[in-house]
Amino acid sequence: MTQEYPPLTEGVYYILLALFEARHGYGIMQLVEEMSKGRVRLGAGTIYGAIKTLLERQWIEALDDDGRKKEYIITENGKKVVEYEILRLRELFDNGIRITNGKA
Repeated sequence: MTQEYPPLTEGVYYILLALFEARHGYGIMQLVEEMSKGRVRLGAGTIYGAIKTLLERQWIEALDDDGRKKEYIITENGKKVVEYEILRLRELFDNGIRITNGKA
């Protein structure tokens, strides 16, 4: 990939993964906790602050609000960010295994 993005925090990475399907804030919080087996728990302030930033960066978008809870979904640009992050994490992992001879 030619485009570079800043490294993502674990919380932002999980939020973006959660939004490959439309979800509201509480649904995101639940799925992130489930995916991380309870290790990552995002509070309401954290999730809505992250959503605001992700909307500004156009990595996610809000779906039409019909009076229910507002839902969000990842954009094509957001998907590129996730793909780039996976490549970055794979490089970190591969280098760690190579240097430690797989003794991690």
